[in-house]
Amino acid sequence: MDTEAQPTERDPSSDTDSSGTEEGSRSARVSDDSARVADDSGRGPSWRRTALVGGACVVFLLLLSHFVIQPFLIPSRSMEPTLQVGDRILVNKLAYRFGGEPARGDVVVFDGTGSFVREQPRGNPVTGLLHDGAAALGLAEPDETDFVKRVVGVGGDRVVCCDRNGRLTVNGVPVEERYVMLGDRPSSVPFDIVVPQDRLWVMGDHRSQSSDSRDHLGEPGGGMVPVDRVVGRADWIAWPFGRWSTVPDTEAFDAVPAPPAGGHGAGAHG
Repeated sequence: MDTEAQPTERDPSSDTDSSGTEEGSRSARVSDDSARVADDSGRGPSWRRTALVGGACVVFLLLLSHFVIQPFLIPSRSMEPTLQVGDRILVNKLAYRFGGEPARGDVVVFDGTGSFVREQPRGNPVTGLLHDGAAALGLAEPDETDFVKRVVGVGGDRVVCCDRNGRLTVNGVPVEERYVMLGDRPSSVPFDIVVPQDRLWVMGDHRSQSSDSRDHLGEPGGGMVPVDRVVGRADWIAWPFGRWSTVPDTEAFDAVPAPPAGGHGAGAHG
């Protein structure tokens, strides 16, 4: 009896199947790893792109607010009913940049340093920078030196309050101030002033609630705002949505003549 073990002949197909299976598994692993790497690499640039786009938008808005249009938050009742507490207005910073100057009846935002408030010592520069950025985007109240008022007199004008009928007059012409808060008088403080050149006499529409040029008559500058301190003209109410509109124009000063070339006579002071 032949008891010698006979060599077993391998089936060629087994090598093919096993190698095919192994190669398939290896391919699958490689594909999974490649997909995972692709996902990870795609996630990184996506976040970076988002951050870059967000940063670019913030920079664009800051540049826009610095040079063209700046939002301001209205914190007080001094300009009612024209502007309400909480309104966000858009100030046109190009309105007077190319030779134009504020006109009677314009609602303007200005820096009151030196006219409405004294020079303040500088605080923390980092905190100030953050506040300025938030204010530039309309997310914080403006600086305490920023004010919004209506121009009532420009350089050379004589502004008097009040005539026998209780009206304010400019260059001798009575002004019908329909924008003044209902029930308010034009002024409870009498005055007779001549506005120096390159200065403005400004008042709030809610006269009984407004601290304006009248309150600084006896101080240096006499409550007059330098034209070069004007930030811009308030042209639009942007928020809340239900109040979206332009800031209304007024015809109250249409009949007021230009100041006389030789100036006003004795009796007026500023």
